[in-house]
Amino acid sequence: MPMSENSQTRRHEGPRGRVDLLLLLGLLGLISLGVVMIASSSIAVADSQHHQPFYFLKRHLIFLSLGFAAAAVALKTELRWLEQRAGLLLICAVLMLLAVFVPHFGMRINGARRWLNLGFTSFQPVEAVKLILVLYMSSYLVRHRESIETRLWGLLRPLLVAGMLVALLLAQPDFGSATLVIGVTIGLVWLGGARPFFLFLMGLPLMPALVIAATSESYRVKRLTSFMDPWKDPFNDGFQLTQSLMAVGRGSWDGVGLGSSILKLSYLPEAHTDFILAVIGEELGLAGIVLVLGLFGLVLWRGFTMGLRGVEIGQRYAAYVAFGVSLMLGLQVTVSVGVNLGALPTKGLTLPMISYGGSSMVLTCAMVGVLLRATFEINRALDARRSNSRYLEALAAAAQAPAPTTTRAAA
Repeated sequence: MPMSENSQTRRHEGPRGRVDLLLLLGLLGLISLGVVMIASSSIAVADSQHHQPFYFLKRHLIFLSLGFAAAAVALKTELRWLEQRAGLLLICAVLMLLAVFVPHFGMRINGARRWLNLGFTSFQPVEAVKLILVLYMSSYLVRHRESIETRLWGLLRPLLVAGMLVALLLAQPDFGSATLVIGVTIGLVWLGGARPFFLFLMGLPLMPALVIAATSESYRVKRLTSFMDPWKDPFNDGFQLTQSLMAVGRGSWDGVGLGSSILKLSYLPEAHTDFILAVIGEELGLAGIVLVLGLFGLVLWRGFTMGLRGVEIGQRYAAYVAFGVSLMLGLQVTVSVGVNLGALPTKGLTLPMISYGGSSMVLTCAMVGVLLRATFEINRALDARRSNSRYLEALAAAAQAPAPTTTRAAA
């Protein structure tokens, strides 16, 4: 059917929306810095595994290309479509977490069942679960806004959902991701209007559960104790942290130079993944660490700012999605930076958009694509409001203008 003239006018003259430019620049800056640092930090790792020097860099660029494709799809997808399917996505998340325990399909690496064997590659489902959690919780906050704000029982369902995901993650075990799920859930329901006292009451049962989970395995206890004084046993339990601290210390203010790190030469474990910030600190110095924190600060500032604007104009789902993705990225960055600098116990969490990763990079790009889509829809609604405001002002001005007078022609 041919498009009518009015519909064409609305399409070309109506609000089109736009992504937040500062947010996009911050994300591109982090990704670019990540490519450079992976090229530098992974050469020794590739050599130790008998690969070509830029083996991990080439793989990272492939995963990054897939991530850009996922981000493009997310950017083109209406958030309303995701909101309507949030429950189905949650079911998929639970099934993926259960699938890691299926023999021959779930993979056990270093004693943990966190990966799925897809034949041609492996996949870590928790990376998708992080995004699905944000989408589902945002949908719940929109649908049950009054209950969240006024009733204690309104918090029960989201906390039960989070508890179920946490239980499945601890069974793998994945204590770091379980902590992220708890933190993002509590942060989102608080931003959704829940009373702090209600959150405190609901969180009471989680405290002993986390303590039991943290002390149930000997390696977790060792991480907690070695974190307090890593130099007590620098060649065993405190090895990772001491190597990381030495790398950061060698960097001083301006670093030893790009590519000149010594600790990455088979001394610092996971130099291109979990401890890539330590390599940045050694090669680029304090200036490099400040650059990383500044770029993340820019991304989080724009994410939370756009979320607040979304709440103000009634775009609540887009606002909660912006809040949720920003919380997820912010908490993961906090943990990763804290581990590298010795402020937190060692956890298996990478630095988003900088560390080497397969499924983590692809799904992180998809997550930031959803965040960019949220800013697009919020800006589109803001443009529509401004257009309507100007239109009403024009109507009011026309109504107040004096009626034109006509003079009779002289006979």
